[in-house]
Amino acid sequence: MFGLIRRPTRHLLSSLFRAPASRAASSNDAHPGDMIANNPEPQEKQENQPDQPFTELVRHFVNPKDFYDCLSDNNFNFYCGVPDSLLKDFCSYVDETAPRDRHIITANEGNAIALASGYHMATGKSAVVYLQNSGLGNCVNPIMSLATPSVYSVPMLMLVGWRGEPGKMDEPQHQVQGSVTPLMLDSLGIPYQTLPDFIEGARSAVETARDYLATAKGPWVLLVRRQCFYKYKSKFSQNIYPLTREEVCEHIVSALEGSDAIVSTTGMLSRELFEFRARNHQGHHRDFLTVGSMGHATSIALGIAVAKPNRKVFCLDGDGACLMHMGAMGITGTTACSNYCHIVVNNGAHDSVGGQPTAGGMWGRLNFGQIAKGCGYETVLEPVSTVEDIRESVAKMRTLPGPCFLEIRCKKGNRINLGRPTRTPIENKSDFMDFLASD
Repeated sequence: MFGLIRRPTRHLLSSLFRAPASRAASSNDAHPGDMIANNPEPQEKQENQPDQPFTELVRHFVNPKDFYDCLSDNNFNFYCGVPDSLLKDFCSYVDETAPRDRHIITANEGNAIALASGYHMATGKSAVVYLQNSGLGNCVNPIMSLATPSVYSVPMLMLVGWRGEPGKMDEPQHQVQGSVTPLMLDSLGIPYQTLPDFIEGARSAVETARDYLATAKGPWVLLVRRQCFYKYKSKFSQNIYPLTREEVCEHIVSALEGSDAIVSTTGMLSRELFEFRARNHQGHHRDFLTVGSMGHATSIALGIAVAKPNRKVFCLDGDGACLMHMGAMGITGTTACSNYCHIVVNNGAHDSVGGQPTAGGMWGRLNFGQIAKGCGYETVLEPVSTVEDIRESVAKMRTLPGPCFLEIRCKKGNRINLGRPTRTPIENKSDFMDFLASD
């Protein structure tokens, strides 16, 4: 991050920091299979200054526009993937700049690998696939059985946000994933290097990837560290509904009984639920906060509902999470679990990683309620968006036969000062299990 550098002479400066051209050339030293240690984190860069002692703070970032132009110059013109918080500035720029038929936000990361493969077969070109490193798990099968050079040999440039990078503070699930990310890439046989945080180095890294893709015909990864890109403010907004997700969460919980169990999806919703309980001194034992495992809250809740048939179990889902593993709805519906209640809080955005749009926001085309009906849910209520309708519908869900489904539509955005759970995942699980055992 920022460093305090004391530079007594120009001579010492020139011996430590070379011109951008020479640093850019060094990024070409990456080879397929190189360990990430061969690409140490770039130190802060200084400009030449007069010969006198002084201190200063200097930090460089990659401008999203410059990086987009760099990719275009190297014939990368198609983008697909799942947004990530470390890539949010670049992803937002791509979403607002690339033609509609050249950028698709996919339901999950495996879909993105498949989409990039289809694009390559139709055009002979390589796509850019972006994702968070936690999404690598969703990619393993399509990479190893489709894209890898020894099977169908599909070249693609993968931008992977490195959450939980060793030495950086992060949430527990990201720390675990971050520590094994290089090992996973090594095991998959995918060459990688870190993306430099200055445009000359980034350009050289892209050129290295381009040359590899042209010959090896397989995936190449650029690992993106925290704060690599300049801030880019997205112009996308979705505020046609009156309530925020946090307000929706409060009204849902207020309509439930003390015996009801909640499984909340990853991201902001779980954080908002935790703070609501804390403000109202209600304890956190009734809620399982799915801090990772995006898209799997539906199945976690189903497992609980099957094992605890006399307890109402509410899954508080998000539109992006529901889309990510929507096949779980088919299993939920056909299991015919009468005490299962599924609520999708739909703000049409990947709010936790930058607010990029989801297909859930296309209300005139994608209908979660009709999908639930088609999947066999016993009861499907009409979408709601007001306080009165939310409270009435949630109360109904407690009396109607399940599986029961409700979509609540709200606007995107969250409080800037929203905190994170102060209890560990193990503590959360232990408290929740004690609560479930109490009936």
